Amino acid sequence: MLLTSDYCHNWKSTVFKKTGWYFMECAPQPLFETHDNFIEQDFSLHGSPLACVSAFLDKCDAALEADRGYAAVRAFLRAFSDNAQTFNSYRSHTERLLLWALLIQGKPLNQLKRQDAQDYLNFCRNPPDDWMGPVTRSRFVSNPHALDAREAYIPNPKWHPFNIKSRKVIAAETPSTQQYHAANGTLNQVYTVCSRFYEFLVEDGFAQTNPFRLLKKGNRFSTQTLEVASSRALTPLQWDFVLDTVEAMANAEPERHERTLFIVATLFAMYLRVSDLAGRKNWKPTMGDFRLDDEGNWWYFAVGKGNKAAKIAVRDIYVERYLKRYRRFLGLPELPHPGETTPLITTLNGRAGLSDRQIRALLQTVFDKAVEKMRSEGRANHEMESLRCASAHWLRHTSATFDAPLRNPKDLQEDLRHSNLSTTQNTYYHSHDQERAHSVKRIGMRDRG
Repeated sequence: MLLTSDYCHNWKSTVFKKTGWYFMECAPQPLFETHDNFIEQDFSLHGSPLACVSAFLDKCDAALEADRGYAAVRAFLRAFSDNAQTFNSYRSHTERLLLWALLIQGKPLNQLKRQDAQDYLNFCRNPPDDWMGPVTRSRFVSNPHALDAREAYIPNPKWHPFNIKSRKVIAAETPSTQQYHAANGTLNQVYTVCSRFYEFLVEDGFAQTNPFRLLKKGNRFSTQTLEVASSRALTPLQWDFVLDTVEAMANAEPERHERTLFIVATLFAMYLRVSDLAGRKNWKPTMGDFRLDDEGNWWYFAVGKGNKAAKIAVRDIYVERYLKRYRRFLGLPELPHPGETTPLITTLNGRAGLSDRQIRALLQTVFDKAVEKMRSEGRANHEMESLRCASAHWLRHTSATFDAPLRNPKDLQEDLRHSNLSTTQNTYYHSHDQERAHSVKRIGMRDRG
């Protein structure tokens, strides 16, 4: 375990003393706010809006990558924040998992293996007493020593990740020896939510595998049916507003936002993950990764999850309308040439490459401005509600959802880089409720003419 008792003891007597509260030795603390406060935060900013959470993450050993784990959980919760009840359930399970990984298992979230998943389920079956409270408590309380808005709240010392209500009593000979264990329904929910969480991380490129799905066949949790969040896609109306918004941003401030337009268009056009633009340790994308074949077709060559080389088809309208436009802005010939080493994207100062976090922040700005544009035009709340929850990965889902009716499933699978065709078919080849209702609406009971 990377957080030692001596380390925690020194930790609690330095930073936290300044803000008027003390941190229990290696004790878990809440990391995410209530639903109402969560959805109101500025998601274009990195990290937590609360100083106490930032301090907790900063004091974790660097090898745990606590800030990346926090960002991954926050992105997942944001994707489901359109429903308060779902958000609260997902927050509880993923927050506990992150705390357990940091404080108990001593591993980054994206490095958990099958045995770690089993260990976590066993942990949830019977959590230690210092993780357990008698009832549900408020997550944060007001800080009387606050110096600014970020210090307005501190963790409630009476809060615990688990409470007695989530456990069942196993009777013993005497009351003092009674043991408490999580109910089977609770463990099933832990497995389901954590599996869904890792499916999200794998799709987003943050994790390579879903450790919960790797549990052996005999494990009773492995038969749980998961509803993969394939619906996390923009509606056609929302996508139109997003594209109109980012094009207007590029026209108004080209020095800042021609790059933003190029990023949005590139992610959407080829079903890319953010990592396909940010690059990896052994690969940094360049303009030379766009290649023209002998038949006049453009392809984008990337290094994807698991360092697998990928060849992705590029649509003509993207090349004509967005790739050429961006290259003209950069002062380059309209089309890339073989072996070109020009970085695909750069910082405003010209340094090669942007980080995952920087790309996500740019996209968040676009989504927020698109919501504002919809609101200013008097759009109904239900028309823009899900856009408030959108993240970078929604562009991939949106594009694939739009294209599925127009493409052969095998072609779409290849460009999405799904290992199995069934994943593509189950996720994108389905009818929407409105289409299903319309298809049966006028069918009679007798006359089929």
